[in-house]
Amino acid sequence: MALDRLNRKILSILQQEARITNQQLADRVGLSPSSCLNRVRRLEQEGLIGPYLGVLNMSKLCRSVTVIATVSLKDQSTDAFRAFQQEAESIPEVIECDTVSGTFDMFLRIVAPDMQRYNEINDRLLDVLPGMVNISSHVVLTTGKPFRGYPLDALLED
Repeated sequence: MALDRLNRKILSILQQEARITNQQLADRVGLSPSSCLNRVRRLEQEGLIGPYLGVLNMSKLCRSVTVIATVSLKDQSTDAFRAFQQEAESIPEVIECDTVSGTFDMFLRIVAPDMQRYNEINDRLLDVLPGMVNISSHVVLTTGKPFRGYPLDALLED
């Protein structure tokens, strides 16, 4: 799918303001509402947009602890990675799981109600491959710059 100037502008606006009305979006990008809606639907069908999520203010919503865990697997086989990743994906409090290059094999972002629950999650992950997993936990104290979208202008070339 071609990402012309209008599609790029639609993507940029929607990632910042997902609840914008189609009329407002059409006005901002200079299209008729029907043309704008057709473009948005095509971007959705192509898998370039979605799912739509609401960003929650966890500090106002509830008490929680966020932990970034670095994971190293001693067994570097595909089966070991798959087993660990499947277990991580099955735990609701593991909200992100990235396989990475470098010193560690994975980064996990875990949001738990308290450290006791985090420790239970940590133990569960260690038990996936007994003696073969090393997890280093980093408790997030403050978030200086939360994720608010991708810098499309810097990433997409004309």
